Formats: sequence, C-alpha cells, structure tokens
Amino acid sequence: MNVSYENIIMGNRINHNEYIKRKINSEQNCNFNEILKRFEEKNNQLKFSKHAVKRMELRNIKLNKDDLRNIENAINKAENKGVKEALVLFKDKAFIISVRNRTVITTVTQEQLRENVFTNIDGAVII
Repeated sequence: MNVSYENIIMGNRINHNEYIKRKINSEQNCNFNEILKRFEEKNNQLKFSKHAVKRMELRNIKLNKDDLRNIENAINKAENKGVKEALVLFKDKAFIISVRNRTVITTVTQEQLRENVFTNIDGAVII
C-alpha cells in the first residue's frame, strides 16, 4: 500500500495550524493535557518537504507503511545519538532528513547515489 504524499503534506505542513484549530474545537470535552499529548504525537510523525515529495514523484519512489516505520526508527536512532541532519540509507534509496524537525528534505535513488556528495549532515543511518 502506497502512502499518499498529498495527505502527508496537507496533514503535517501546509494546513497544520488549521488542523490544530479543528482538532481543539472538536475535542472541547478533553482536558488540556490530553490535547497537548495528541499535538505532541502529531508533531513526532515523519513529514516530507515539498521538495522531497517532488523528488519522490520524479524518481518514482514509493513507500509503504513498513518503510515509513523503518525510516522513523532510523530517525529515533539518529536522535538518540545527537544527530541533527542525517543521511538515511534504506534499500536502494537515500533520504536526507532533518532529525530535529522529523522532516525528509530530499531523497535519491541508487542511480543518483553514485559519485554524489552529501553536505550538511552530521550522521548516517543504514537500514
């Protein structure tokens, strides 16, 4: 099952503030701690920048739920080691990820990996 990148962008980037407003209004019976906990859980989800989504579409990169879970686990490992910007090598793909923001910045396939230089990273995770 492929993940809809439009849903990732709409849910986590572009309409994030509107999402929070609707969520709070629909849950007025919840206490503040419950709302804050849900907001924090939402913020910890993997996000994709517009650039990354375009590159994935251009390079025909598709991810399923297990792939996303593996990438999130890689981010957690990098975060535990204090990495801020990571190169995550997964199968035949590479992802540059802002660990702090939990956002995929760009992605490349195995063909683009050859003779390529990755800058502004301070760690790598190989899955």
